[in-house]
Amino acid sequence: MNIKEQFLKFFEEKGHTIIPSAPVIPENDPSCLFNTAGMQPLVPNLLGQKHPSGTRLADVQKCFRTVDLEEVGDTTHHTFFEMLGNWSLGDYFKEESISYSFEFLTKVLAIPIEKIAVTVFKGEGKIPKDEISANIWKKLGIKEERIAYLGVEDNFWIAGETGPCGPDTEIFYFRSDEKVPEVFDPKDDRWVEIWNNVFMEFYKDEKGNITELSAKNVDTGMGVERITSVLENVNDNYQSSIWKDIINKIEELSKKNYEDDKYKKSMRILADHIRAIVILAGDDANIKPSNTDQGYILRRLIRRMVRYSRNLELDIRSNFEEELVNIIIQKYKKYYKELEKNKEAILEVLRIEKEKFARTLEKGLKEFDKLVDKEEKVVNKDIAFKLYDTYGFPIEMTIEEASMYNMEVDKEGFQMKFKEHQEKSRRGAKEKFKGGLASNGQIETKYHTATHLLNAALKEVIGKDVHQKGSNITSERMRFDFSCDHKLTEEEKKKVESLVNKWIEEGLDVNIEAMKKEEAIASGAECMFISKYPDEVTVYHIGDVSHELCGGPHVQNTKEIGVFKITKEEASSAGVRRIKAILEDK
Repeated sequence: MNIKEQFLKFFEEKGHTIIPSAPVIPENDPSCLFNTAGMQPLVPNLLGQKHPSGTRLADVQKCFRTVDLEEVGDTTHHTFFEMLGNWSLGDYFKEESISYSFEFLTKVLAIPIEKIAVTVFKGEGKIPKDEISANIWKKLGIKEERIAYLGVEDNFWIAGETGPCGPDTEIFYFRSDEKVPEVFDPKDDRWVEIWNNVFMEFYKDEKGNITELSAKNVDTGMGVERITSVLENVNDNYQSSIWKDIINKIEELSKKNYEDDKYKKSMRILADHIRAIVILAGDDANIKPSNTDQGYILRRLIRRMVRYSRNLELDIRSNFEEELVNIIIQKYKKYYKELEKNKEAILEVLRIEKEKFARTLEKGLKEFDKLVDKEEKVVNKDIAFKLYDTYGFPIEMTIEEASMYNMEVDKEGFQMKFKEHQEKSRRGAKEKFKGGLASNGQIETKYHTATHLLNAALKEVIGKDVHQKGSNITSERMRFDFSCDHKLTEEEKKKVESLVNKWIEEGLDVNIEAMKKEEAIASGAECMFISKYPDEVTVYHIGDVSHELCGGPHVQNTKEIGVFKITKEEASSAGVRRIKAILEDK
């Protein structure tokens, strides 16, 4: 039994309902591209909405983080990762949560207590020191010397400026063969954080006032990749059982050795990216490579995979990736059944994008020919960055190509341009990937309900075969992807817009109903990603107009929405169209 199965079995025995992983594209938090943490799909429930599966939940959530994509290639960073999580929605609190974590680590995973240390909140302002958590740890056998008290930056959680918040306690493991120090020092990097328990017991309002919540929640998260490498006593995640068979296959295909430092980074990037590509392209959201949003990330991953495959002297015209895809699907299909079903789509996406990039790569190499023809001695910063940004060359590849012609590369100039580019990307990513409770405000809630009305209107105007393929919401606009084989005419757009506004004007009540999943489907309720839903689901009814499985949040009456206005209709990908729309005050 692996760690994931042990975790789910343990919490099921503790009265938790095991819920399936949400898709990688958020449904309840459409302001960001991916689910970046286990708690993200449960945002409405952490805000107080009842979950159809009860008050005790546990899962393995597939997560994506791409802000630090350039960091992938070291021993610990991954694009796709899995998060183990258990939640209490107004049920148990600190005592049970900490006790469960301790029992799982020491009894199920057999981690010696002397290798465990913890941090708790030291208190700040009106929020007191978390003596309750500290005393629970002491009662369980953790010595005072192994408990560190830290401030807001380390041990207090809030998803933005306002909202539910509270202290957390983080659990650390001493990953070293050296003698365990008597006193725990959180700055000693031999201590590795393995689990985080967040206690949402307060609410912070717009004025900064902190009040105690009547219904307190627990949110915990533990990364599968990290805990696996810790338990298997490896300092390189790619040497753990999660990656070993993938790395072995790359060694076999490339006839290179992972222990050779010349190839180690390229093998890690290839292994990480091919796994991420399979998960992303295999998702039921039907993501295809493009120049925007999730499609852009997929394209970038495939191109980076191809670049580093070349470093391993793999023939990019061959189908080497198919063998790796097969291994990954075999490993993960038990947890994510959509992968096997979408296998052909995954391979097709890889083949087409790989061929496209092979041509782009050739164009990049021609840039070198121009420099050689001019007898240039240095690849300047602008050309080096153009090769990176336009043609997908990592700086190492540019240096390698330049050395063949006895040319230097302005590495410092490139790094300056790269940092400027990265800073710009990070600023954008703060909005795009912010996630969490902060992004479900009043305006976003209106837009969310408007997507349901738009979906219903498209079915009425275009046909019953129209289905939602994705959405993205900010406080300024909404974007809605849907299946359709033609560009909408002006008349169709006008009809859709008028119909949505008619329903808004009618002041339709929005009601929520819990029912069995089979009953919901039989009743004609619309939904995306049916496999992700538990046996008991919530269906939102907007009058007699719309019936959709959804996690919320929504307005109570359509009159709250405002005036709906389509600003653009365009192609998203093959067979998928996209509508952009805004809401205006009446």
